[in-house]
Amino acid sequence: MEAIAERLITENYDIICLQEVWSINDFKMIKAKVQEQLPHSHYFHSGVLGSGICVLSRYPILDVMFHKWPLNGYVHKIHHGDWFGGKGIGLCKLRIQDMNVNVYIAHLHAEYNRLNDEYIAHRVLQAFDTAQFIRMTCAGADSAILGGDLNTEPQDLAYRIICGIAGLSDACSNSSSNLGTNECANNSYTGSKLARTLPEGKRIDHILYLGLQNYKVEVINFQHPFPKRVPYKDFSYSDHEAIMATLKFSPGKSQLASIDVKDSLKEALNICETSLKHVRRQRFWYLLLGCILIIPLVWSMGLDCSITSLGVNIGLNIGRIFLTAILCYTLFMSTIWNSVEKNTLKAGCLGMEIYLTNLSNSIDKK
Repeated sequence: MEAIAERLITENYDIICLQEVWSINDFKMIKAKVQEQLPHSHYFHSGVLGSGICVLSRYPILDVMFHKWPLNGYVHKIHHGDWFGGKGIGLCKLRIQDMNVNVYIAHLHAEYNRLNDEYIAHRVLQAFDTAQFIRMTCAGADSAILGGDLNTEPQDLAYRIICGIAGLSDACSNSSSNLGTNECANNSYTGSKLARTLPEGKRIDHILYLGLQNYKVEVINFQHPFPKRVPYKDFSYSDHEAIMATLKFSPGKSQLASIDVKDSLKEALNICETSLKHVRRQRFWYLLLGCILIIPLVWSMGLDCSITSLGVNIGLNIGRIFLTAILCYTLFMSTIWNSVEKNTLKAGCLGMEIYLTNLSNSIDKK
């Protein structure tokens, strides 16, 4: 974190978007170091750990807003931890000379296992929420910029939904090379097997933009601004490579990105409907496990009178505590948590169906 802060003050950046800043002390340290160049900043507090996302700006921040995604991983998946971050999309409204620019920052749910992605419905709904949030909050702005770790590659469904619905363009689209941002061979945190399989890595961190009102946006430069290693050290700044874009704003008619999202939304609906079926099956199995656990708990109550050994009695009580904890977990997952996930999936499906219906009606009118 200190190396990142030192690097930031050596360059002439206007806006910086950071993700995975889980410690507020790290944010305060970075903020203090870049205060002279970037006097305006905001950290989006959320969840148990904090959202991990923050914006540092040369220009005044006029207003801020944070939309927390209703579906964001599982509370019992402690080793993944996305739920504890209370992830969502943050918005900072900036005044840049005579322009009003909306800067959005997001960090979508991680993929973890591409071959068996248990979070694909979560990430798809987060992408839809993100696109809808941008579309509904950028009225009155002259431009919109989204920067962040979207955990989705350009060919993936979540990326297509964000760009298609919000009308965003990719700052990297004019670049001559792929410029991977994660699992790159030259990054010290990349395993040797991954480095051999795909040396360029995958591009899951993005700078997306949109020209609004009477301004058009042109990408002048897109690159990796950080060196491969921290100076005089043998490790990289992060397991994700930093990306930088130089955007030129000029008066004129903006060119909205034209992406057909009809098929993408149908694919997203199928994923969410499949996930709904899976959630219903999970509820049944959790309830069944809860019923099974009640049997040994009730049976153990009749053993108290017949047991005289202190050691056996202690062991029996420990076993009861363990079984009771599992029973409480199964009841929580089959009732409260299951209902939350089910209702969130239903809400997402309804939102996509409404958007798809309106999209079809507008195409028919044309």
